[in-house]
Amino acid sequence: MDTPLSTIAVVGLGTMGTGIAEVLALAGREVIGIDISEAAALGAVASFEASTARAVGRGRITEEERAAALARFRTADTLQAAADAELVIEVVPESYEIKQQVFRELDAVVPPTTILATGTNALSVTRLAAESQRPERVLGLHFFNPAPAMKLVEVVSSVLTAPPAVEAVTALARELGKEPVAVGDRPGFVADGLLFGYLNQAAAMYEANYASREDIDAAMKLGCGLPMGPLALLDLIGIDTARTVLEAMYAESHDRLHAPAPILGQLSSAGLTGRKAGRGFYTYDAPGGQDVVPDALTPAAGAEAGAGRAVASVGVAGSGTMASGIAEVFAKAGYGVVLAARTQEKADLAKGRIAKSLERSVSKGRLSAEARDETLARITAAGSLDAFAEVDLAVEAVAEDLEIKQQLFAALDKVCRPGAVLATTTSSLPVVAIARATARPEDVVGMHFFNPAPAMKLVEVVRTVLTADDVHATVRAVCAKIRKHPVDCGDRAGFIVNALLFPYLNNAIKMVEQHYASLDDIDAAMKLGGGYPMGPFELLDVVGLDVSLAIEKVLHKEFRDPGLAPAPLLEHLVAAGCLGRKTGRGFREYARR
Repeated sequence: MDTPLSTIAVVGLGTMGTGIAEVLALAGREVIGIDISEAAALGAVASFEASTARAVGRGRITEEERAAALARFRTADTLQAAADAELVIEVVPESYEIKQQVFRELDAVVPPTTILATGTNALSVTRLAAESQRPERVLGLHFFNPAPAMKLVEVVSSVLTAPPAVEAVTALARELGKEPVAVGDRPGFVADGLLFGYLNQAAAMYEANYASREDIDAAMKLGCGLPMGPLALLDLIGIDTARTVLEAMYAESHDRLHAPAPILGQLSSAGLTGRKAGRGFYTYDAPGGQDVVPDALTPAAGAEAGAGRAVASVGVAGSGTMASGIAEVFAKAGYGVVLAARTQEKADLAKGRIAKSLERSVSKGRLSAEARDETLARITAAGSLDAFAEVDLAVEAVAEDLEIKQQLFAALDKVCRPGAVLATTTSSLPVVAIARATARPEDVVGMHFFNPAPAMKLVEVVRTVLTADDVHATVRAVCAKIRKHPVDCGDRAGFIVNALLFPYLNNAIKMVEQHYASLDDIDAAMKLGGGYPMGPFELLDVVGLDVSLAIEKVLHKEFRDPGLAPAPLLEHLVAAGCLGRKTGRGFREYARR
């Protein structure tokens, strides 16, 4: 069954099919592009000519290489043209009926040794294979858009697929300069299986009017380092396409996370399918355009809800990394800062940590020695909250424990002057429960910074049902002065970032539990296919498995969705003391320093 795969047919010459054909032809394969639409075939040729001309202009290939690649690509309007192909890749519309018809016709055309690959990203490869006369030669070969640029290829095996067929297409993917990952046959495979659940939750979050589209997208870009926010990405993918994928995934998984948010159906039915229509979650300059233009939902520039309170001095409670980072941020912005810990020694150590951080900035040329000295001079280390008597804003950054935070806020209530704003940096606890520990819950707000605070631009501003308008306006204005991007959200578990991030991480763990794919393949799939700066298991080990488990439990308790229940593997690792990088072992092992 050794197959050289030198002649390859691509069935369906839409954007994806054309991209795959281009990759194959540039890599020296003879490529037959097949589409019943003459316009699609002509468009594919024109696209290939244009893209290779750009590649020549940029020095990526020579004119001779371009001419040879174009000569290796021909088009046809019938599947009979695939008769000599050693591999056929279909990328026709996501429909069992259409794909099965293609496979039935190919059975009568191609030799028994030909491998048949489906480019589906959501349908069952096993179900498609069962309709073929050669199920052992049928597999999934899922490229990502745009195929010439994206490195990931998911190689999907069914229970019927013969190993030599998998080996042949895996070797081909590597020869194409791609990174193949081996996955089993389940809805969405790895990348889309994790990605579309996250996108669906983001759509549901927006539909519930929990946060604006701009804030949801900014939160995930700035809080997680993603190249695009989820709603902008849905517009790019196509809202109708996303809904179709989710419907197929839900039909197979029956997981509520895959049940399409109603707004996806509503927008699709209205023809508001995203960029290609000129309007989806956002409005674009033209159908197919990339530039977002203002619409009725666009926030007015500089519009803030009322005037805030004056803030000249800030108190930061805590002595850990987050407290030190927040104190550094405020001091750099020109605020007088009181950094208070349980003892003077702890406060001095925290200030020392800030001094080292500032020194690193000086050594890297990011900060002058004069600015370093001025910043440090603005920070007063104190061993008691009594030092907060005159601050205008008190920010706590202590342990993520409700009882501890409530005790702290009860103390702040007694120490801080009337009118001072009291802020909690909690990432998962109910802000209102913390506020109720004081006699002035209207002065309490959430300011969720992200670690490391000096580098991360995002602050989630969490107002409770009791938070005063001027307190909210104050915190928004302060965020602008410290050069952070504020996003508004309500007081519910996970706020924006953690509510969208941790179900995705939990689902990745479940994939490993089910022996569906390896840690390395899942991490590679999300970095290469989703543009994530870190794979889910890299991120879990950095965050800490104990922290991750605590957040998962809070989300499950709040939303009562069975799909949010922490993966047992996560609970077992935490119970074993395997907490990630900080203990030297989590999902992976690390060298101890």
